[in-house]
Amino acid sequence: MKGLVKFTARPRLNSPNMLTAWPGIGNVAMIVATYLLKKLDFKELGRVEASHFFDPIGILVKNNVVEAPQFPRSTFYYWKNKGGGSDIILFVGEDQPASKGYELATCVLDVGIKFEVKKIFTCAAAMTRIHHTEQPGVLGVATNPAAAEALKRYDLMPASNLQIAGLNGLLLGVAKEKDVDGICLLGEVPAYATRVQNPMAALSVLKVLTEMLEIEVDMNELVQVALETRERMKQVAAQAMGEYIDYFTEPIWERGEGEDDEEDEEE
Repeated sequence: MKGLVKFTARPRLNSPNMLTAWPGIGNVAMIVATYLLKKLDFKELGRVEASHFFDPIGILVKNNVVEAPQFPRSTFYYWKNKGGGSDIILFVGEDQPASKGYELATCVLDVGIKFEVKKIFTCAAAMTRIHHTEQPGVLGVATNPAAAEALKRYDLMPASNLQIAGLNGLLLGVAKEKDVDGICLLGEVPAYATRVQNPMAALSVLKVLTEMLEIEVDMNELVQVALETRERMKQVAAQAMGEYIDYFTEPIWERGEGEDDEEDEEE
């Protein structure tokens, strides 16, 4: 971690938990993290030196002038729990590196260890046969049997064998290596809509996460976004089905007279 993270604050944190998020399927983790960042009074803690983990593949030009290479931001924030409970460290990465993912996960976790975090939380999506009109369930996995047993007190779906792709999953593997308790909450996402942002799944995850962290967050705004998104998905699905029917069927009144004559002759 030395030289890879530039700290902008040195707060004293009370038995903090840590939540990390990178873009992924349905953008579930990022929706959860950015919503918390918006609703709670987080302050910047530090930034990862992105040039160590990312290789720019091009540059921008504005008014015939070349700009310096831009890197995705990877930022740490902290929130002081005024209610006396555990504080929170939040890490938000704008992108996942093409390589050096394990190194980045280790770097992020080392910051958590530096502040003696109690537990690491990540979020992700679980692709299932759920329909986009249904309420997404939440699955939970943990880095050790004791933490997995503790998940039973929450209304979670059973998680059997699965793979969590990307850094939202890899970070937990690194946490297990370093004997840090970790939990990943996965919101159900329709297997046919993995490229669509899914605030419905994020909302389900956020409800469980806030219960685990013992914090209160106003979710009305996310509830509204989830309802609007579900309605748009219904409309898109209906339109797609209509186009499918129009393409593969031919109304009887549009058939030519010659076709009717041929059918009569065959009879």
